[in-house]
Amino acid sequence: MEVPCSEDYESHKRFAGCTPRKCGRGVTDAVITREEAERIRRIAERGLSLGGSDGGASILDLHSGALSLGKHFVNFYRYFGDKIQDIFTEEDFALYRDVRQRIQQRIAQVFGISSSAMYLTKPTFFSRMNSTGAKTTHDEYWHPHVDKVTYGSFDYTSLLYLSDYSKDFGGGRFVFMDADSNKTVEPRA
Repeated sequence: MEVPCSEDYESHKRFAGCTPRKCGRGVTDAVITREEAERIRRIAERGLSLGGSDGGASILDLHSGALSLGKHFVNFYRYFGDKIQDIFTEEDFALYRDVRQRIQQRIAQVFGISSSAMYLTKPTFFSRMNSTGAKTTHDEYWHPHVDKVTYGSFDYTSLLYLSDYSKDFGGGRFVFMDADSNKTVEPRA
């Protein structure tokens, strides 16, 4: 779905072949299978079980090694060392890479660019939300924001839900805020 670009869109740095020529949004349930969602969720749960935020949002980033632990982040690759091999398998990393690549290809298809022109920026992470009150600003996901403003290097943002609204959780719906009306996504794995 094409939407008007923000007023400051033209002032952002452009990357030939990657920066979108149009602004838009897409929602699909067809990037991964339910079985793949369950497998990826188990990967996230194993990693997140090693730490956890004191607030309502815990983060696990397989690329950088960032893991929420209390009010801080640790690098779980350094923190756990060789024990990581007992937590994540090569098959886990292969599935993660494959799904990431499919998401990238879908974005490229929707926006009419080559997926090889897109480069993964950080952060890329799993997040687990619960009803615990926020302890740091990293725990506050509910504020309206624009990722291109928050993370200047982002030309595209994707969210992959690994659980179903009203089946696995309540609240936490994703809302696209527009001048004429809001569009609410009720996530499905």
